Amino acid sequence: LYVLVSSFAISYLKSMHQREIYFYTATIYQWKPLLKEFNLEPVITQSLNYLYQKECIKVYGFVIMPNHVHFIWELLQNNGKESPVSSFMKFTAHEFQSRLEENAPHILNQYKVDWHSRKYNFWQPKSDWFALNQASTIEQKLNYIHLNPMRGKWSLVNDPTEYYYSSCRFYEKGINDFEFLKDYRDWKE
Repeated sequence: LYVLVSSFAISYLKSMHQREIYFYTATIYQWKPLLKEFNLEPVITQSLNYLYQKECIKVYGFVIMPNHVHFIWELLQNNGKESPVSSFMKFTAHEFQSRLEENAPHILNQYKVDWHSRKYNFWQPKSDWFALNQASTIEQKLNYIHLNPMRGKWSLVNDPTEYYYSSCRFYEKGINDFEFLKDYRDWKE
């Protein structure tokens, strides 16, 4: 069974092609607000910075919510033998575990799994993604992720440019707080 799951995961990730832009969503296991509750947003930006510096990705839009992330990104090349997605998921999971062991070990039991490959699982097993081929679709998805912090139960800010862990301030005010963040209008096919 483990071999089947692993080969499915590998083929799933390999179906994302390099040099294409994707709308990508990853969710914390069981939709728990782990990222905000334990200030783990910097782990996400650290991973994106690392992958950008290694020339594995470009990020054209993002938002880090309490229990999920949305990215508009381009996968440029593998990080060694791993896809950028695998590297992102692996690094963040290890960092979440490390930080929780240090600051909130009682929380780890909520993410404990009995899997051959790991002791804890912080991300839902399957992420959602699809290719973005037109500027109008990219703009529609940017609008969606930029308004995410204001929606429904979240109500994290009154103005989307006030939400730090988002690309909104970059697109609306020209302020770029993140090295990995690039303007989608500069994308070259």
